[in-house]
Amino acid sequence: MTPAEEHRRIAGVFADRVRGTRDWDAPAPVGGWTARDVVRHLLTWFPGFLKAGAGIELPAGDVDADPVAAWQVHADGVQALLDDPATAELTFSNPHTGELPLAQAIDQFYTADVFMHTWDLARATGQDERLDPEKCRELLRGMEPIEELIRASGQYGPRVDVPEGSDVQTRLLGFIGRDPLG
Repeated sequence: MTPAEEHRRIAGVFADRVRGTRDWDAPAPVGGWTARDVVRHLLTWFPGFLKAGAGIELPAGDVDADPVAAWQVHADGVQALLDDPATAELTFSNPHTGELPLAQAIDQFYTADVFMHTWDLARATGQDERLDPEKCRELLRGMEPIEELIRASGQYGPRVDVPEGSDVQTRLLGFIGRDPLG
């Protein structure tokens, strides 16, 4: 699947959870966050990351005024960038990652984050929490070998122990510091 196709799929599932949210102040499984904060996180960190690493500015909406519209404006902007044939020629540069093709950087850092935060929003709002098991397996396989680096980044909480033999989604969530059984 191309980065554009992967984003369309993952952002679409997240959009379904956004549209299904009825209580934006519901506590999220990330300490101190609400459902609105899950969306806010995706709308705030990635535009700065993209601007610093590729000089690209995304359109923005107001997550406080209308989280559904803000998410749609943001997701549409990312999708348009990935769908643009000129993006294949663009590079993302960051002191921590080095230089990467822009579409690969979006897929690796941002689309993966949207995927994982889909569970956070679903859990906060009582919606369908199921994640694609193949994507869970792919992320877990890629993150486990760099666990020390991931923990040192401060972007993930301590690993949460899950029962032996847990499904791949439960293992991924525990790995990134969520308590999927709590």
